[in-house]
Amino acid sequence: MSSLAWVNKNELNDEEFYNRKEEISNVSALLNLTATGNAPSLLITGTRSVGKTVFLNKIKKELEKDYLIVYMDFSRAECYQKGNMTPTGLLEYYFTEIINECEKHKLKKLKQVIKKYIQTNDFHIKDITTIKNIPVPLFESEKNFEKLKDFVFNLPSQIYEKYNNEIKGVIIIIDEIQIIKELNDYLESFLWLFRSYTQNDKHIAYVLCGSMSIQDELIPQISSSNGAFGGRILNIQLDPFSKETTRKYLNQNASDLIFTEESFERFYKCTRGIPAYINIFGNLLPKNTTLSEKDIIEQFDNNLNSIIPHLINSWSRLTMKEKEIIISLLNHPLKRIEIAKHMSVTTGSLSASLKKLCNLGLIGINNENLYEIQEKLLARWLKKEYEKYNSYPYIVI
Repeated sequence: MSSLAWVNKNELNDEEFYNRKEEISNVSALLNLTATGNAPSLLITGTRSVGKTVFLNKIKKELEKDYLIVYMDFSRAECYQKGNMTPTGLLEYYFTEIINECEKHKLKKLKQVIKKYIQTNDFHIKDITTIKNIPVPLFESEKNFEKLKDFVFNLPSQIYEKYNNEIKGVIIIIDEIQIIKELNDYLESFLWLFRSYTQNDKHIAYVLCGSMSIQDELIPQISSSNGAFGGRILNIQLDPFSKETTRKYLNQNASDLIFTEESFERFYKCTRGIPAYINIFGNLLPKNTTLSEKDIIEQFDNNLNSIIPHLINSWSRLTMKEKEIIISLLNHPLKRIEIAKHMSVTTGSLSASLKKLCNLGLIGINNENLYEIQEKLLARWLKKEYEKYNSYPYIVI
């Protein structure tokens, strides 16, 4: 009987969680150094849907008994959701998530700590609201950024100092860190600012995590010797399942899926060893019947909408120009000037759209300096839609 995890679960039980034992052991050991005053900074990367969020929640569950662990997802920040990414907006979200986690951890007297900090500092505050009876200052925008950054980035250390008899340290997990690329001109200064506050936090560990390939330009900006963290952040890559791991995983959790050698090879090629795709596709396949390679191809193409809803959602949110860029790259990689020629526009008019698509991880620049589609399953879906309807799905209903 199949017991594959549902893909929309961010937390898995011990039976559902598979593999990653070595990575979990290594990351947990590093983060436990926080209790000794040697808190690490980690950067965890991997392709979209490889299981980073599930991995982080597993780490959080294992360590939260001893540490205050603040998990935040930058893609949930209001400033990003409203399409108005600013350093101020990110810091306000950062503060709110710290407060929420303190409440869950039931740290007493936090309300008094925050009130005292607000009252003893010269802030220009527009208003004060409350979240679970905790005062949350609403700052006026850019002119108060200097005060806001001190307030927010120093807060974890103040919490540790106040409650070090209850917690061994504070671990800040920031998921979807690649979102900060949309800060554009503010990106580099924000990274260096972040580093300047975190480098002296002895009992505050930082785990940055993002959907990025190893070629992503943000990684060296963070972790290289010339990056904001000056080579002092450890980069950990979460890879897709190998072919053998995928086989063992299916044998253990989906014994009612019956493959031939050829159909298993095709299954692995379709899913690329990405756990989310393995789980979704595995749950959709017919059970207790021998599957041929042809069956796998047909089932995969027929169920693409269910397998890659996140990519289809990303597609639906693109502008017409951004969609045309992706369509121009469906058959083969192109130079920027070739994309412009295909679309009958100037190369300069493509700058913002190309940058956004690269930031989203939908396209990238290969070793030959050509633009190409990174999300191959999105390309496959677009081609199948064209074959079916003789037009591309510019509007998804």
